[in-house]
Amino acid sequence: MTNGPTHDDGIVPFIEQLGIPGLIDVHSHFMPEPVMQAVWSVFDKSEVVYGRRWPIEYRHDEAARVEQLRLWRVRKFTSLLYAHKPDMAQWLNDWAAQFAAATPDCLHSATFYPEDDAATYVAQALASGARVFKVHLEVGQFDPRDELLDDVWAMLADAQVPVVTHCASSPVPGPFTGPEPIGDVIARFPHLQVIIAHMGAPEYEPFLAMTEKYANVRLDTAMAFTDFMERSAPFPSTLMTRLRDAGLRGDVLFGSDYPSIPYQYAHQIDSLARLNLGDDWLRKVLYESAAELFTV
Repeated sequence: MTNGPTHDDGIVPFIEQLGIPGLIDVHSHFMPEPVMQAVWSVFDKSEVVYGRRWPIEYRHDEAARVEQLRLWRVRKFTSLLYAHKPDMAQWLNDWAAQFAAATPDCLHSATFYPEDDAATYVAQALASGARVFKVHLEVGQFDPRDELLDDVWAMLADAQVPVVTHCASSPVPGPFTGPEPIGDVIARFPHLQVIIAHMGAPEYEPFLAMTEKYANVRLDTAMAFTDFMERSAPFPSTLMTRLRDAGLRGDVLFGSDYPSIPYQYAHQIDSLARLNLGDDWLRKVLYESAAELFTV
């Protein structure tokens, strides 16, 4: 059993000991600077918004944040961004396309929002090479079952391009969070590639059950199992056997929520190692399953 890194300096030795080429982070964020600053301002008020402090560990400029991932041997990462109001997604997608073109190790990311032109700009994003989408149902406060998104979900299902979806109720519930709204979408579009953010915390069991029912539903580990998350939404020990099986099936993917995390990047990796689910499980979660999904 390989011990996890307890400090960022230990990430590369851990990767080498585990025998994988590096990490693939399916849940990291790069955004236009004004948007990133706005997101960070919310975390700066986290005691009011979330009821607890949320200091940002990697409040660096964009170039430094990219270089840091490379130093940790993160071979591929996402630039997840999300629209929370109309007439925002197209602008974000244009920025993300430029960022991906200048950053070859970034998986070209995009987003959408329920609005009249959603299908048009999603089709444009796919044509320009988008490889992963992100929607945030808590922040966006929209119903994924909105008929304005019917063509979008169908298009993504046909293209087999994954969508990372913050649809669970942590850190705070929203009107359309929880397993039912996105579950209805998945039932309508069973071939849709969905990655449930944060392991579906705190509704771990129903989201884990979706991976068992649908071949194209996966979970990402962003913030899950960390000391920070365990204090507010502990993962049930009764689900460990099913978690192990899901990881070995390829249904659990490494994500970190970098850079807006309140601890070192290594802690997310160490939290997975401390589950004691085996080196084969770690290799699948940290690299192999995402490498297969994104044909890296």
